Amino acid sequence: MTKYLIEETIAPQGFQGISQKPEDRSEVLRPLFEAVGCKLEQFYISGIENKAYLIVESPDLNSVYTLGTTFMAGGAASSIKYIPLITWPEAVDLAKKAASLGYRPPGK
Repeated sequence: MTKYLIEETIAPQGFQGISQKPEDRSEVLRPLFEAVGCKLEQFYISGIENKAYLIVESPDLNSVYTLGTTFMAGGAASSIKYIPLITWPEAVDLAKKAASLGYRPPGK
């Protein structure tokens, strides 16, 4: 399973809903994530930036896209970014693999 950082810009309708019915949205959203095979690990909000930041574990990118489409269609989000995350050991392995390819940049 891959971890993703989801950065969501909260739409005015999203803030309006939170103001009208304050609740822990992570508890509301968790079953939606589970329904598509994902796990919501962390859920943060930055009122200053009008952003929500979610750390999600997902079997594939399409499952994450399905959730984003749901949030956008419901009016809670005005934009969403999906950022795959890797650990430092994974980054080291990728760097070693890249170094072994013998790539020559243009003009060198």
